Amino acid sequence: MLIWILLAILVLLALGAVAIYNRMVKLRVMTDQAWSDVDVQLKRRHDLIPNLVETVKGYAAHEKTTLENVVKARNAAVSAGPPEERAQAENMLTRALRQLFALAENYPDLKASTNFLSLQEELAKVEGSIQQARRYYNAVVRDYNTTISVLPNSLVARQFGFTLKPFFEIEEGERSTPEVRF
Repeated sequence: MLIWILLAILVLLALGAVAIYNRMVKLRVMTDQAWSDVDVQLKRRHDLIPNLVETVKGYAAHEKTTLENVVKARNAAVSAGPPEERAQAENMLTRALRQLFALAENYPDLKASTNFLSLQEELAKVEGSIQQARRYYNAVVRDYNTTISVLPNSLVARQFGFTLKPFFEIEEGERSTPEVRF
C-alpha cells in the first residue's frame, strides 16, 4: 500500500513538473513572438528614415552633420543584436531624429512640404506601433520572468536552462511640467 502511495506521489510530481515545463515553454515562445513584433515595427521605422533624410537634404544641404548622425544612428540600430543592445541603439536613433526635426523647424519650406509632412506623420504612427509592441513584449517578459523565478517553477527552470529575458526599454523624451505664467 505504501508503495502505491509513493508511486502516486511521484506520478503527481512528474505531472506537475511537465505542466510547469509546458507553461514556461509557452511563455518563452510568446516572448520570442512579441520580440518579433517589436522587430517588425523597428524595421518599419528604419525603412522610413532614409526617405526622411533625403527629403530634408534637399532643403538643408548645409546641415550635413545632423543628417550623417541620423544615418549612422539608423545603421547602428539596424545592425544591433539583443534587446539590451537594440534599446541603446534605438535611443541613439531617437535622439538623432529629434535633432532632425529640430532642424526642420529652421526651414519653413521644409515644414510645409507635403512629402516631409507625410513622412513625419508615418513616422509618428510607426513610433506609436513601436510603443505598443514594446509594452506587449515587456508584459510577456514580465510574466515569463516571474514564472521561471517562483518556486517550484525555478527548480524546473534551472534544470531545463530557462533564463531571465531582458526588458526592452527605450528612453522616453524628457518629461517636464510646463511652466504656466500669468
